[in-house]
Amino acid sequence: MIKFLFIGLLRDRSRSLMPILIVAIGVMLSVFMYCYLLGLMGDMIDFNARFATGHVKIMTHAYAENQDQNPNDLALLETNSLIGNLKTEFPDMDWVQRIKFGGLIDVPDENGETKTQGTGFGMAYDIISENSTEIERMNLEKALVKGTLPKHKNEILLSDDFAQKLNVNLGQSITLISSTMYGEMAIFNFNVVGTIKFGTQVLDKGGIVADISGIQDALNMENAAGEILGFLNSKVYLDEEANRVASVFNEKYRNSDDVFSPIMLRLKEQSFLSSYLDLIDSMQGIIISMFILVMAIVLWNTGLIGGLRRYGEIGVRLAIGEDHHHIYKMMIYESILIGIVGSTLGTIVGLFLAYLMQEIGIDISSIMRNNTLMMQSVFRAKITPPAFYIGFIPGIFAIVLGTMLSGIGIYKRKTAQLFKELEV
Repeated sequence: MIKFLFIGLLRDRSRSLMPILIVAIGVMLSVFMYCYLLGLMGDMIDFNARFATGHVKIMTHAYAENQDQNPNDLALLETNSLIGNLKTEFPDMDWVQRIKFGGLIDVPDENGETKTQGTGFGMAYDIISENSTEIERMNLEKALVKGTLPKHKNEILLSDDFAQKLNVNLGQSITLISSTMYGEMAIFNFNVVGTIKFGTQVLDKGGIVADISGIQDALNMENAAGEILGFLNSKVYLDEEANRVASVFNEKYRNSDDVFSPIMLRLKEQSFLSSYLDLIDSMQGIIISMFILVMAIVLWNTGLIGGLRRYGEIGVRLAIGEDHHHIYKMMIYESILIGIVGSTLGTIVGLFLAYLMQEIGIDISSIMRNNTLMMQSVFRAKITPPAFYIGFIPGIFAIVLGTMLSGIGIYKRKTAQLFKELEV
């Protein structure tokens, strides 16, 4: 029977071509939009991971309890050996040290006297080492407004607005006045080699970026760091994998009796992100369900219209003696076949477009006024296992439902009325 129906659909394109195309287009949009929304919401998680939390983060117990204050006096010690152990125990992850700091920026005049001053908030990354992954991860090159990235540990970047406010020129020396890890006053000179745009007003007013080795010297934090961040090689946050890594680490290194012992937290456990991720999951379901519902209504109408347009054919079949129930079943079987064929074609095309957007993405940097550290310039989709079958939900059930509703009219056709229609 399936072969018979399939041959019939191939021979009579008037009743199969347009419905299959409409189903395929609807399913393609459903699959593509599903992957696009996942990618868009995934960018928000990726943003938090790159700038604040990592996929996992290691701190001391005391630092973790006060991390909103960025207390460098509670920083991790012996970080070089710790990272060496991490690379051995978790070789499939990238581990980086970071220090957050703040202080007073003093700009001298030609006589060495204070010309201007301003308070700044800084972030220290691994910038100058040969195998640094932080430059790409933090989008530093694209965020540059003027100058170059630091090539030596005594070089620094200021936000462009902050540099203009302090009237600082490239190549000029400035002094960072802060406190060391031990609470002593720290005074250290840096050379300004470039300015950057963060893309957020708070950081653009007083943002600083420096290499971590220079800040370690300035704050007397040799072989120490406020945080160690770990990133999965997949570059996508996977909570199960992050939870596995954190469990193994904490079982080995965690000591609740020592406030300076290291503790590892995964992204979901930081900065109230647990409720945020749960909200994202809920919003994904709501948005995707709404889109599928809209496509289902469109495909439902397709099945309804297709059934109504075949009333003449149905009348002839009833007039020559075919049973009402048989015609109704055949129409449903045809709609199922059309739904399967159209959904398969639409899923293939939708996945292909989503794959292109996942691998290549849409680069909007050319239409952005300034590439910034905080803004994502490439939008990407994300293909997950549900994308392979989610299009079949509206693709099959909606068109079958439309056909079933339109087919009810079959039972209302009267023989006398049929002969009048055939005479016309």
